[in-house]
Amino acid sequence: MVTMKSPLRIFIEVSMKELIRSFRRQRIRWRNAFLLGSIMTTIVILLHTPTFSIFSDDEETESSSSPIYLNGSLHLNIQIVSEAKVESFPSLTTTPVVKMNSSSEIKRVDEETNLPRKRQKRKRRKKTKDDLILTDPPPAPRHILSSSERRALSLPPKEALAFAKLEIQRAPEVVNDTELFAPVFRNLSIFKRSYELMELILKVYIYPDGEKPIFHQPHLNGIYASEGWFMKLMESNTQFVTKNPEKAHLFYMPYSVKQLQHAIFVPGSHNIKPLSIFIRDYVNMLSIKYPFWNRTHGSDHFLVACHDWGPYTVSEHPELRQNTIKALCNADLSDGIFVPGRDVSLPETSIRNAGRPLRNIGNGNRVSQRPILAFFAGNLHGRVRPQLLKHWRNKDDEMKIYGPLPHNVARKMTYVQHMKSSKYCLCPMGYEVNSPRIVEAIYYECVPVIIADNFVLPFSEVLDWSAFSVVVPEKDIPRIKEILLEIPMRRYLKMQSNVKMVQKHFLWSPKPRRYDVFHMILHSIWFNLLHHNQTSTHVPSFRQHP
Repeated sequence: MVTMKSPLRIFIEVSMKELIRSFRRQRIRWRNAFLLGSIMTTIVILLHTPTFSIFSDDEETESSSSPIYLNGSLHLNIQIVSEAKVESFPSLTTTPVVKMNSSSEIKRVDEETNLPRKRQKRKRRKKTKDDLILTDPPPAPRHILSSSERRALSLPPKEALAFAKLEIQRAPEVVNDTELFAPVFRNLSIFKRSYELMELILKVYIYPDGEKPIFHQPHLNGIYASEGWFMKLMESNTQFVTKNPEKAHLFYMPYSVKQLQHAIFVPGSHNIKPLSIFIRDYVNMLSIKYPFWNRTHGSDHFLVACHDWGPYTVSEHPELRQNTIKALCNADLSDGIFVPGRDVSLPETSIRNAGRPLRNIGNGNRVSQRPILAFFAGNLHGRVRPQLLKHWRNKDDEMKIYGPLPHNVARKMTYVQHMKSSKYCLCPMGYEVNSPRIVEAIYYECVPVIIADNFVLPFSEVLDWSAFSVVVPEKDIPRIKEILLEIPMRRYLKMQSNVKMVQKHFLWSPKPRRYDVFHMILHSIWFNLLHHNQTSTHVPSFRQHP
């Protein structure tokens, strides 16, 4: 039988002959030679690639499979490659083979790993759940400044604050918002307008004084990481920070109580007074070096401290204790230091990986995959947790209540898996009122049950915690199961859904996003600056109008 050559192969042979003649006559056009050589090299590779057998000779295409149509538009003759041809190109044997059927479905078979399909799917699923992936929010609609807002930008700080207070009182009603979920807020209209004015007006001056590690060196890991993350993001911020203190509305004292503990506290001494004396001397130095503390007696200054000892570092300086805005994780009404309406309750967030703060959080189970009614595991410090275990450990299969999670239990289901599999996550206080479990429960979409009398909940000036959590008085610990079972399923489903919607307000990101925990902390400080010490006629109502 006569072997027929394809037009493409004839073209290659003619081109090669012409190229050789040009070399012999020494009339070489190197640019054309290189271009032609590249084209022919590509064609040769395609000729020997199994998935591109469309370029093969007529003799080979006679033994090919029947024509296949993809979506009725593309007609391909797929060649069946012989073993001999594949063996001649050993470097291609590890390339995944592509098989196509009549429904244009592509199946990839990995010959190198040869893993079962289920194992490959599990691997991919594990990667996607490693980090909480945040989708980019829709671009905020462009806000056209009114004439009064343009004037406010040029006002002195005191007059600009007075303007903002009046504007918040006149906040227009917000009906639908693409970024914020109204049911988790006490009054979305008030919050929205206050947040807009913060972005428009607020300027913060950061005192450059103080040496590391106590100042300007954030601690970014562990349960006290909130103070460090705020410091890190505040000092790198360009939107709110000003280098001109005359234009500032707020003054930030950037010290870390966690670093202060490491630097000054003597282990075993049980004496934290040297820490408060150190901060007293620091504030006195600022009041001598700058005029800003004395003109307001510190009422426009703020600090951020998540360590349990944060409130006690201010005890040796009367103005610091009485006037300064303190953002504290230990927001305890019973100690006489935290003042609601002036001070800010800081969420305690446990950060395990400073480089990836969103790692291993989120992705909670559906409600149907939460068979546990209530869960707690943790160390037994403080007055509340021993009472919780006394009444509920090993007493009820629906109540998974432990001290430290036992090893035989953790091997079957980890701490995080317990949270993801529980309807309610119990958050009892320890030595102090706050606990990182509150935010962890929100991360894993478990409705938090807060057991801590005298605790001011984070962002409670704007968030309605009753919409996504349950607060149980300490005296009602024996009745916890009864209280939870009395909650109708419809209300629980709404609360659990609201937990998902409020989650964004408790997330740290290396690059801050609007309405995240960094901005929520700053907004609470701004909001309390505006409304502290006002009469009731000047404080806007938070409750939605019926």
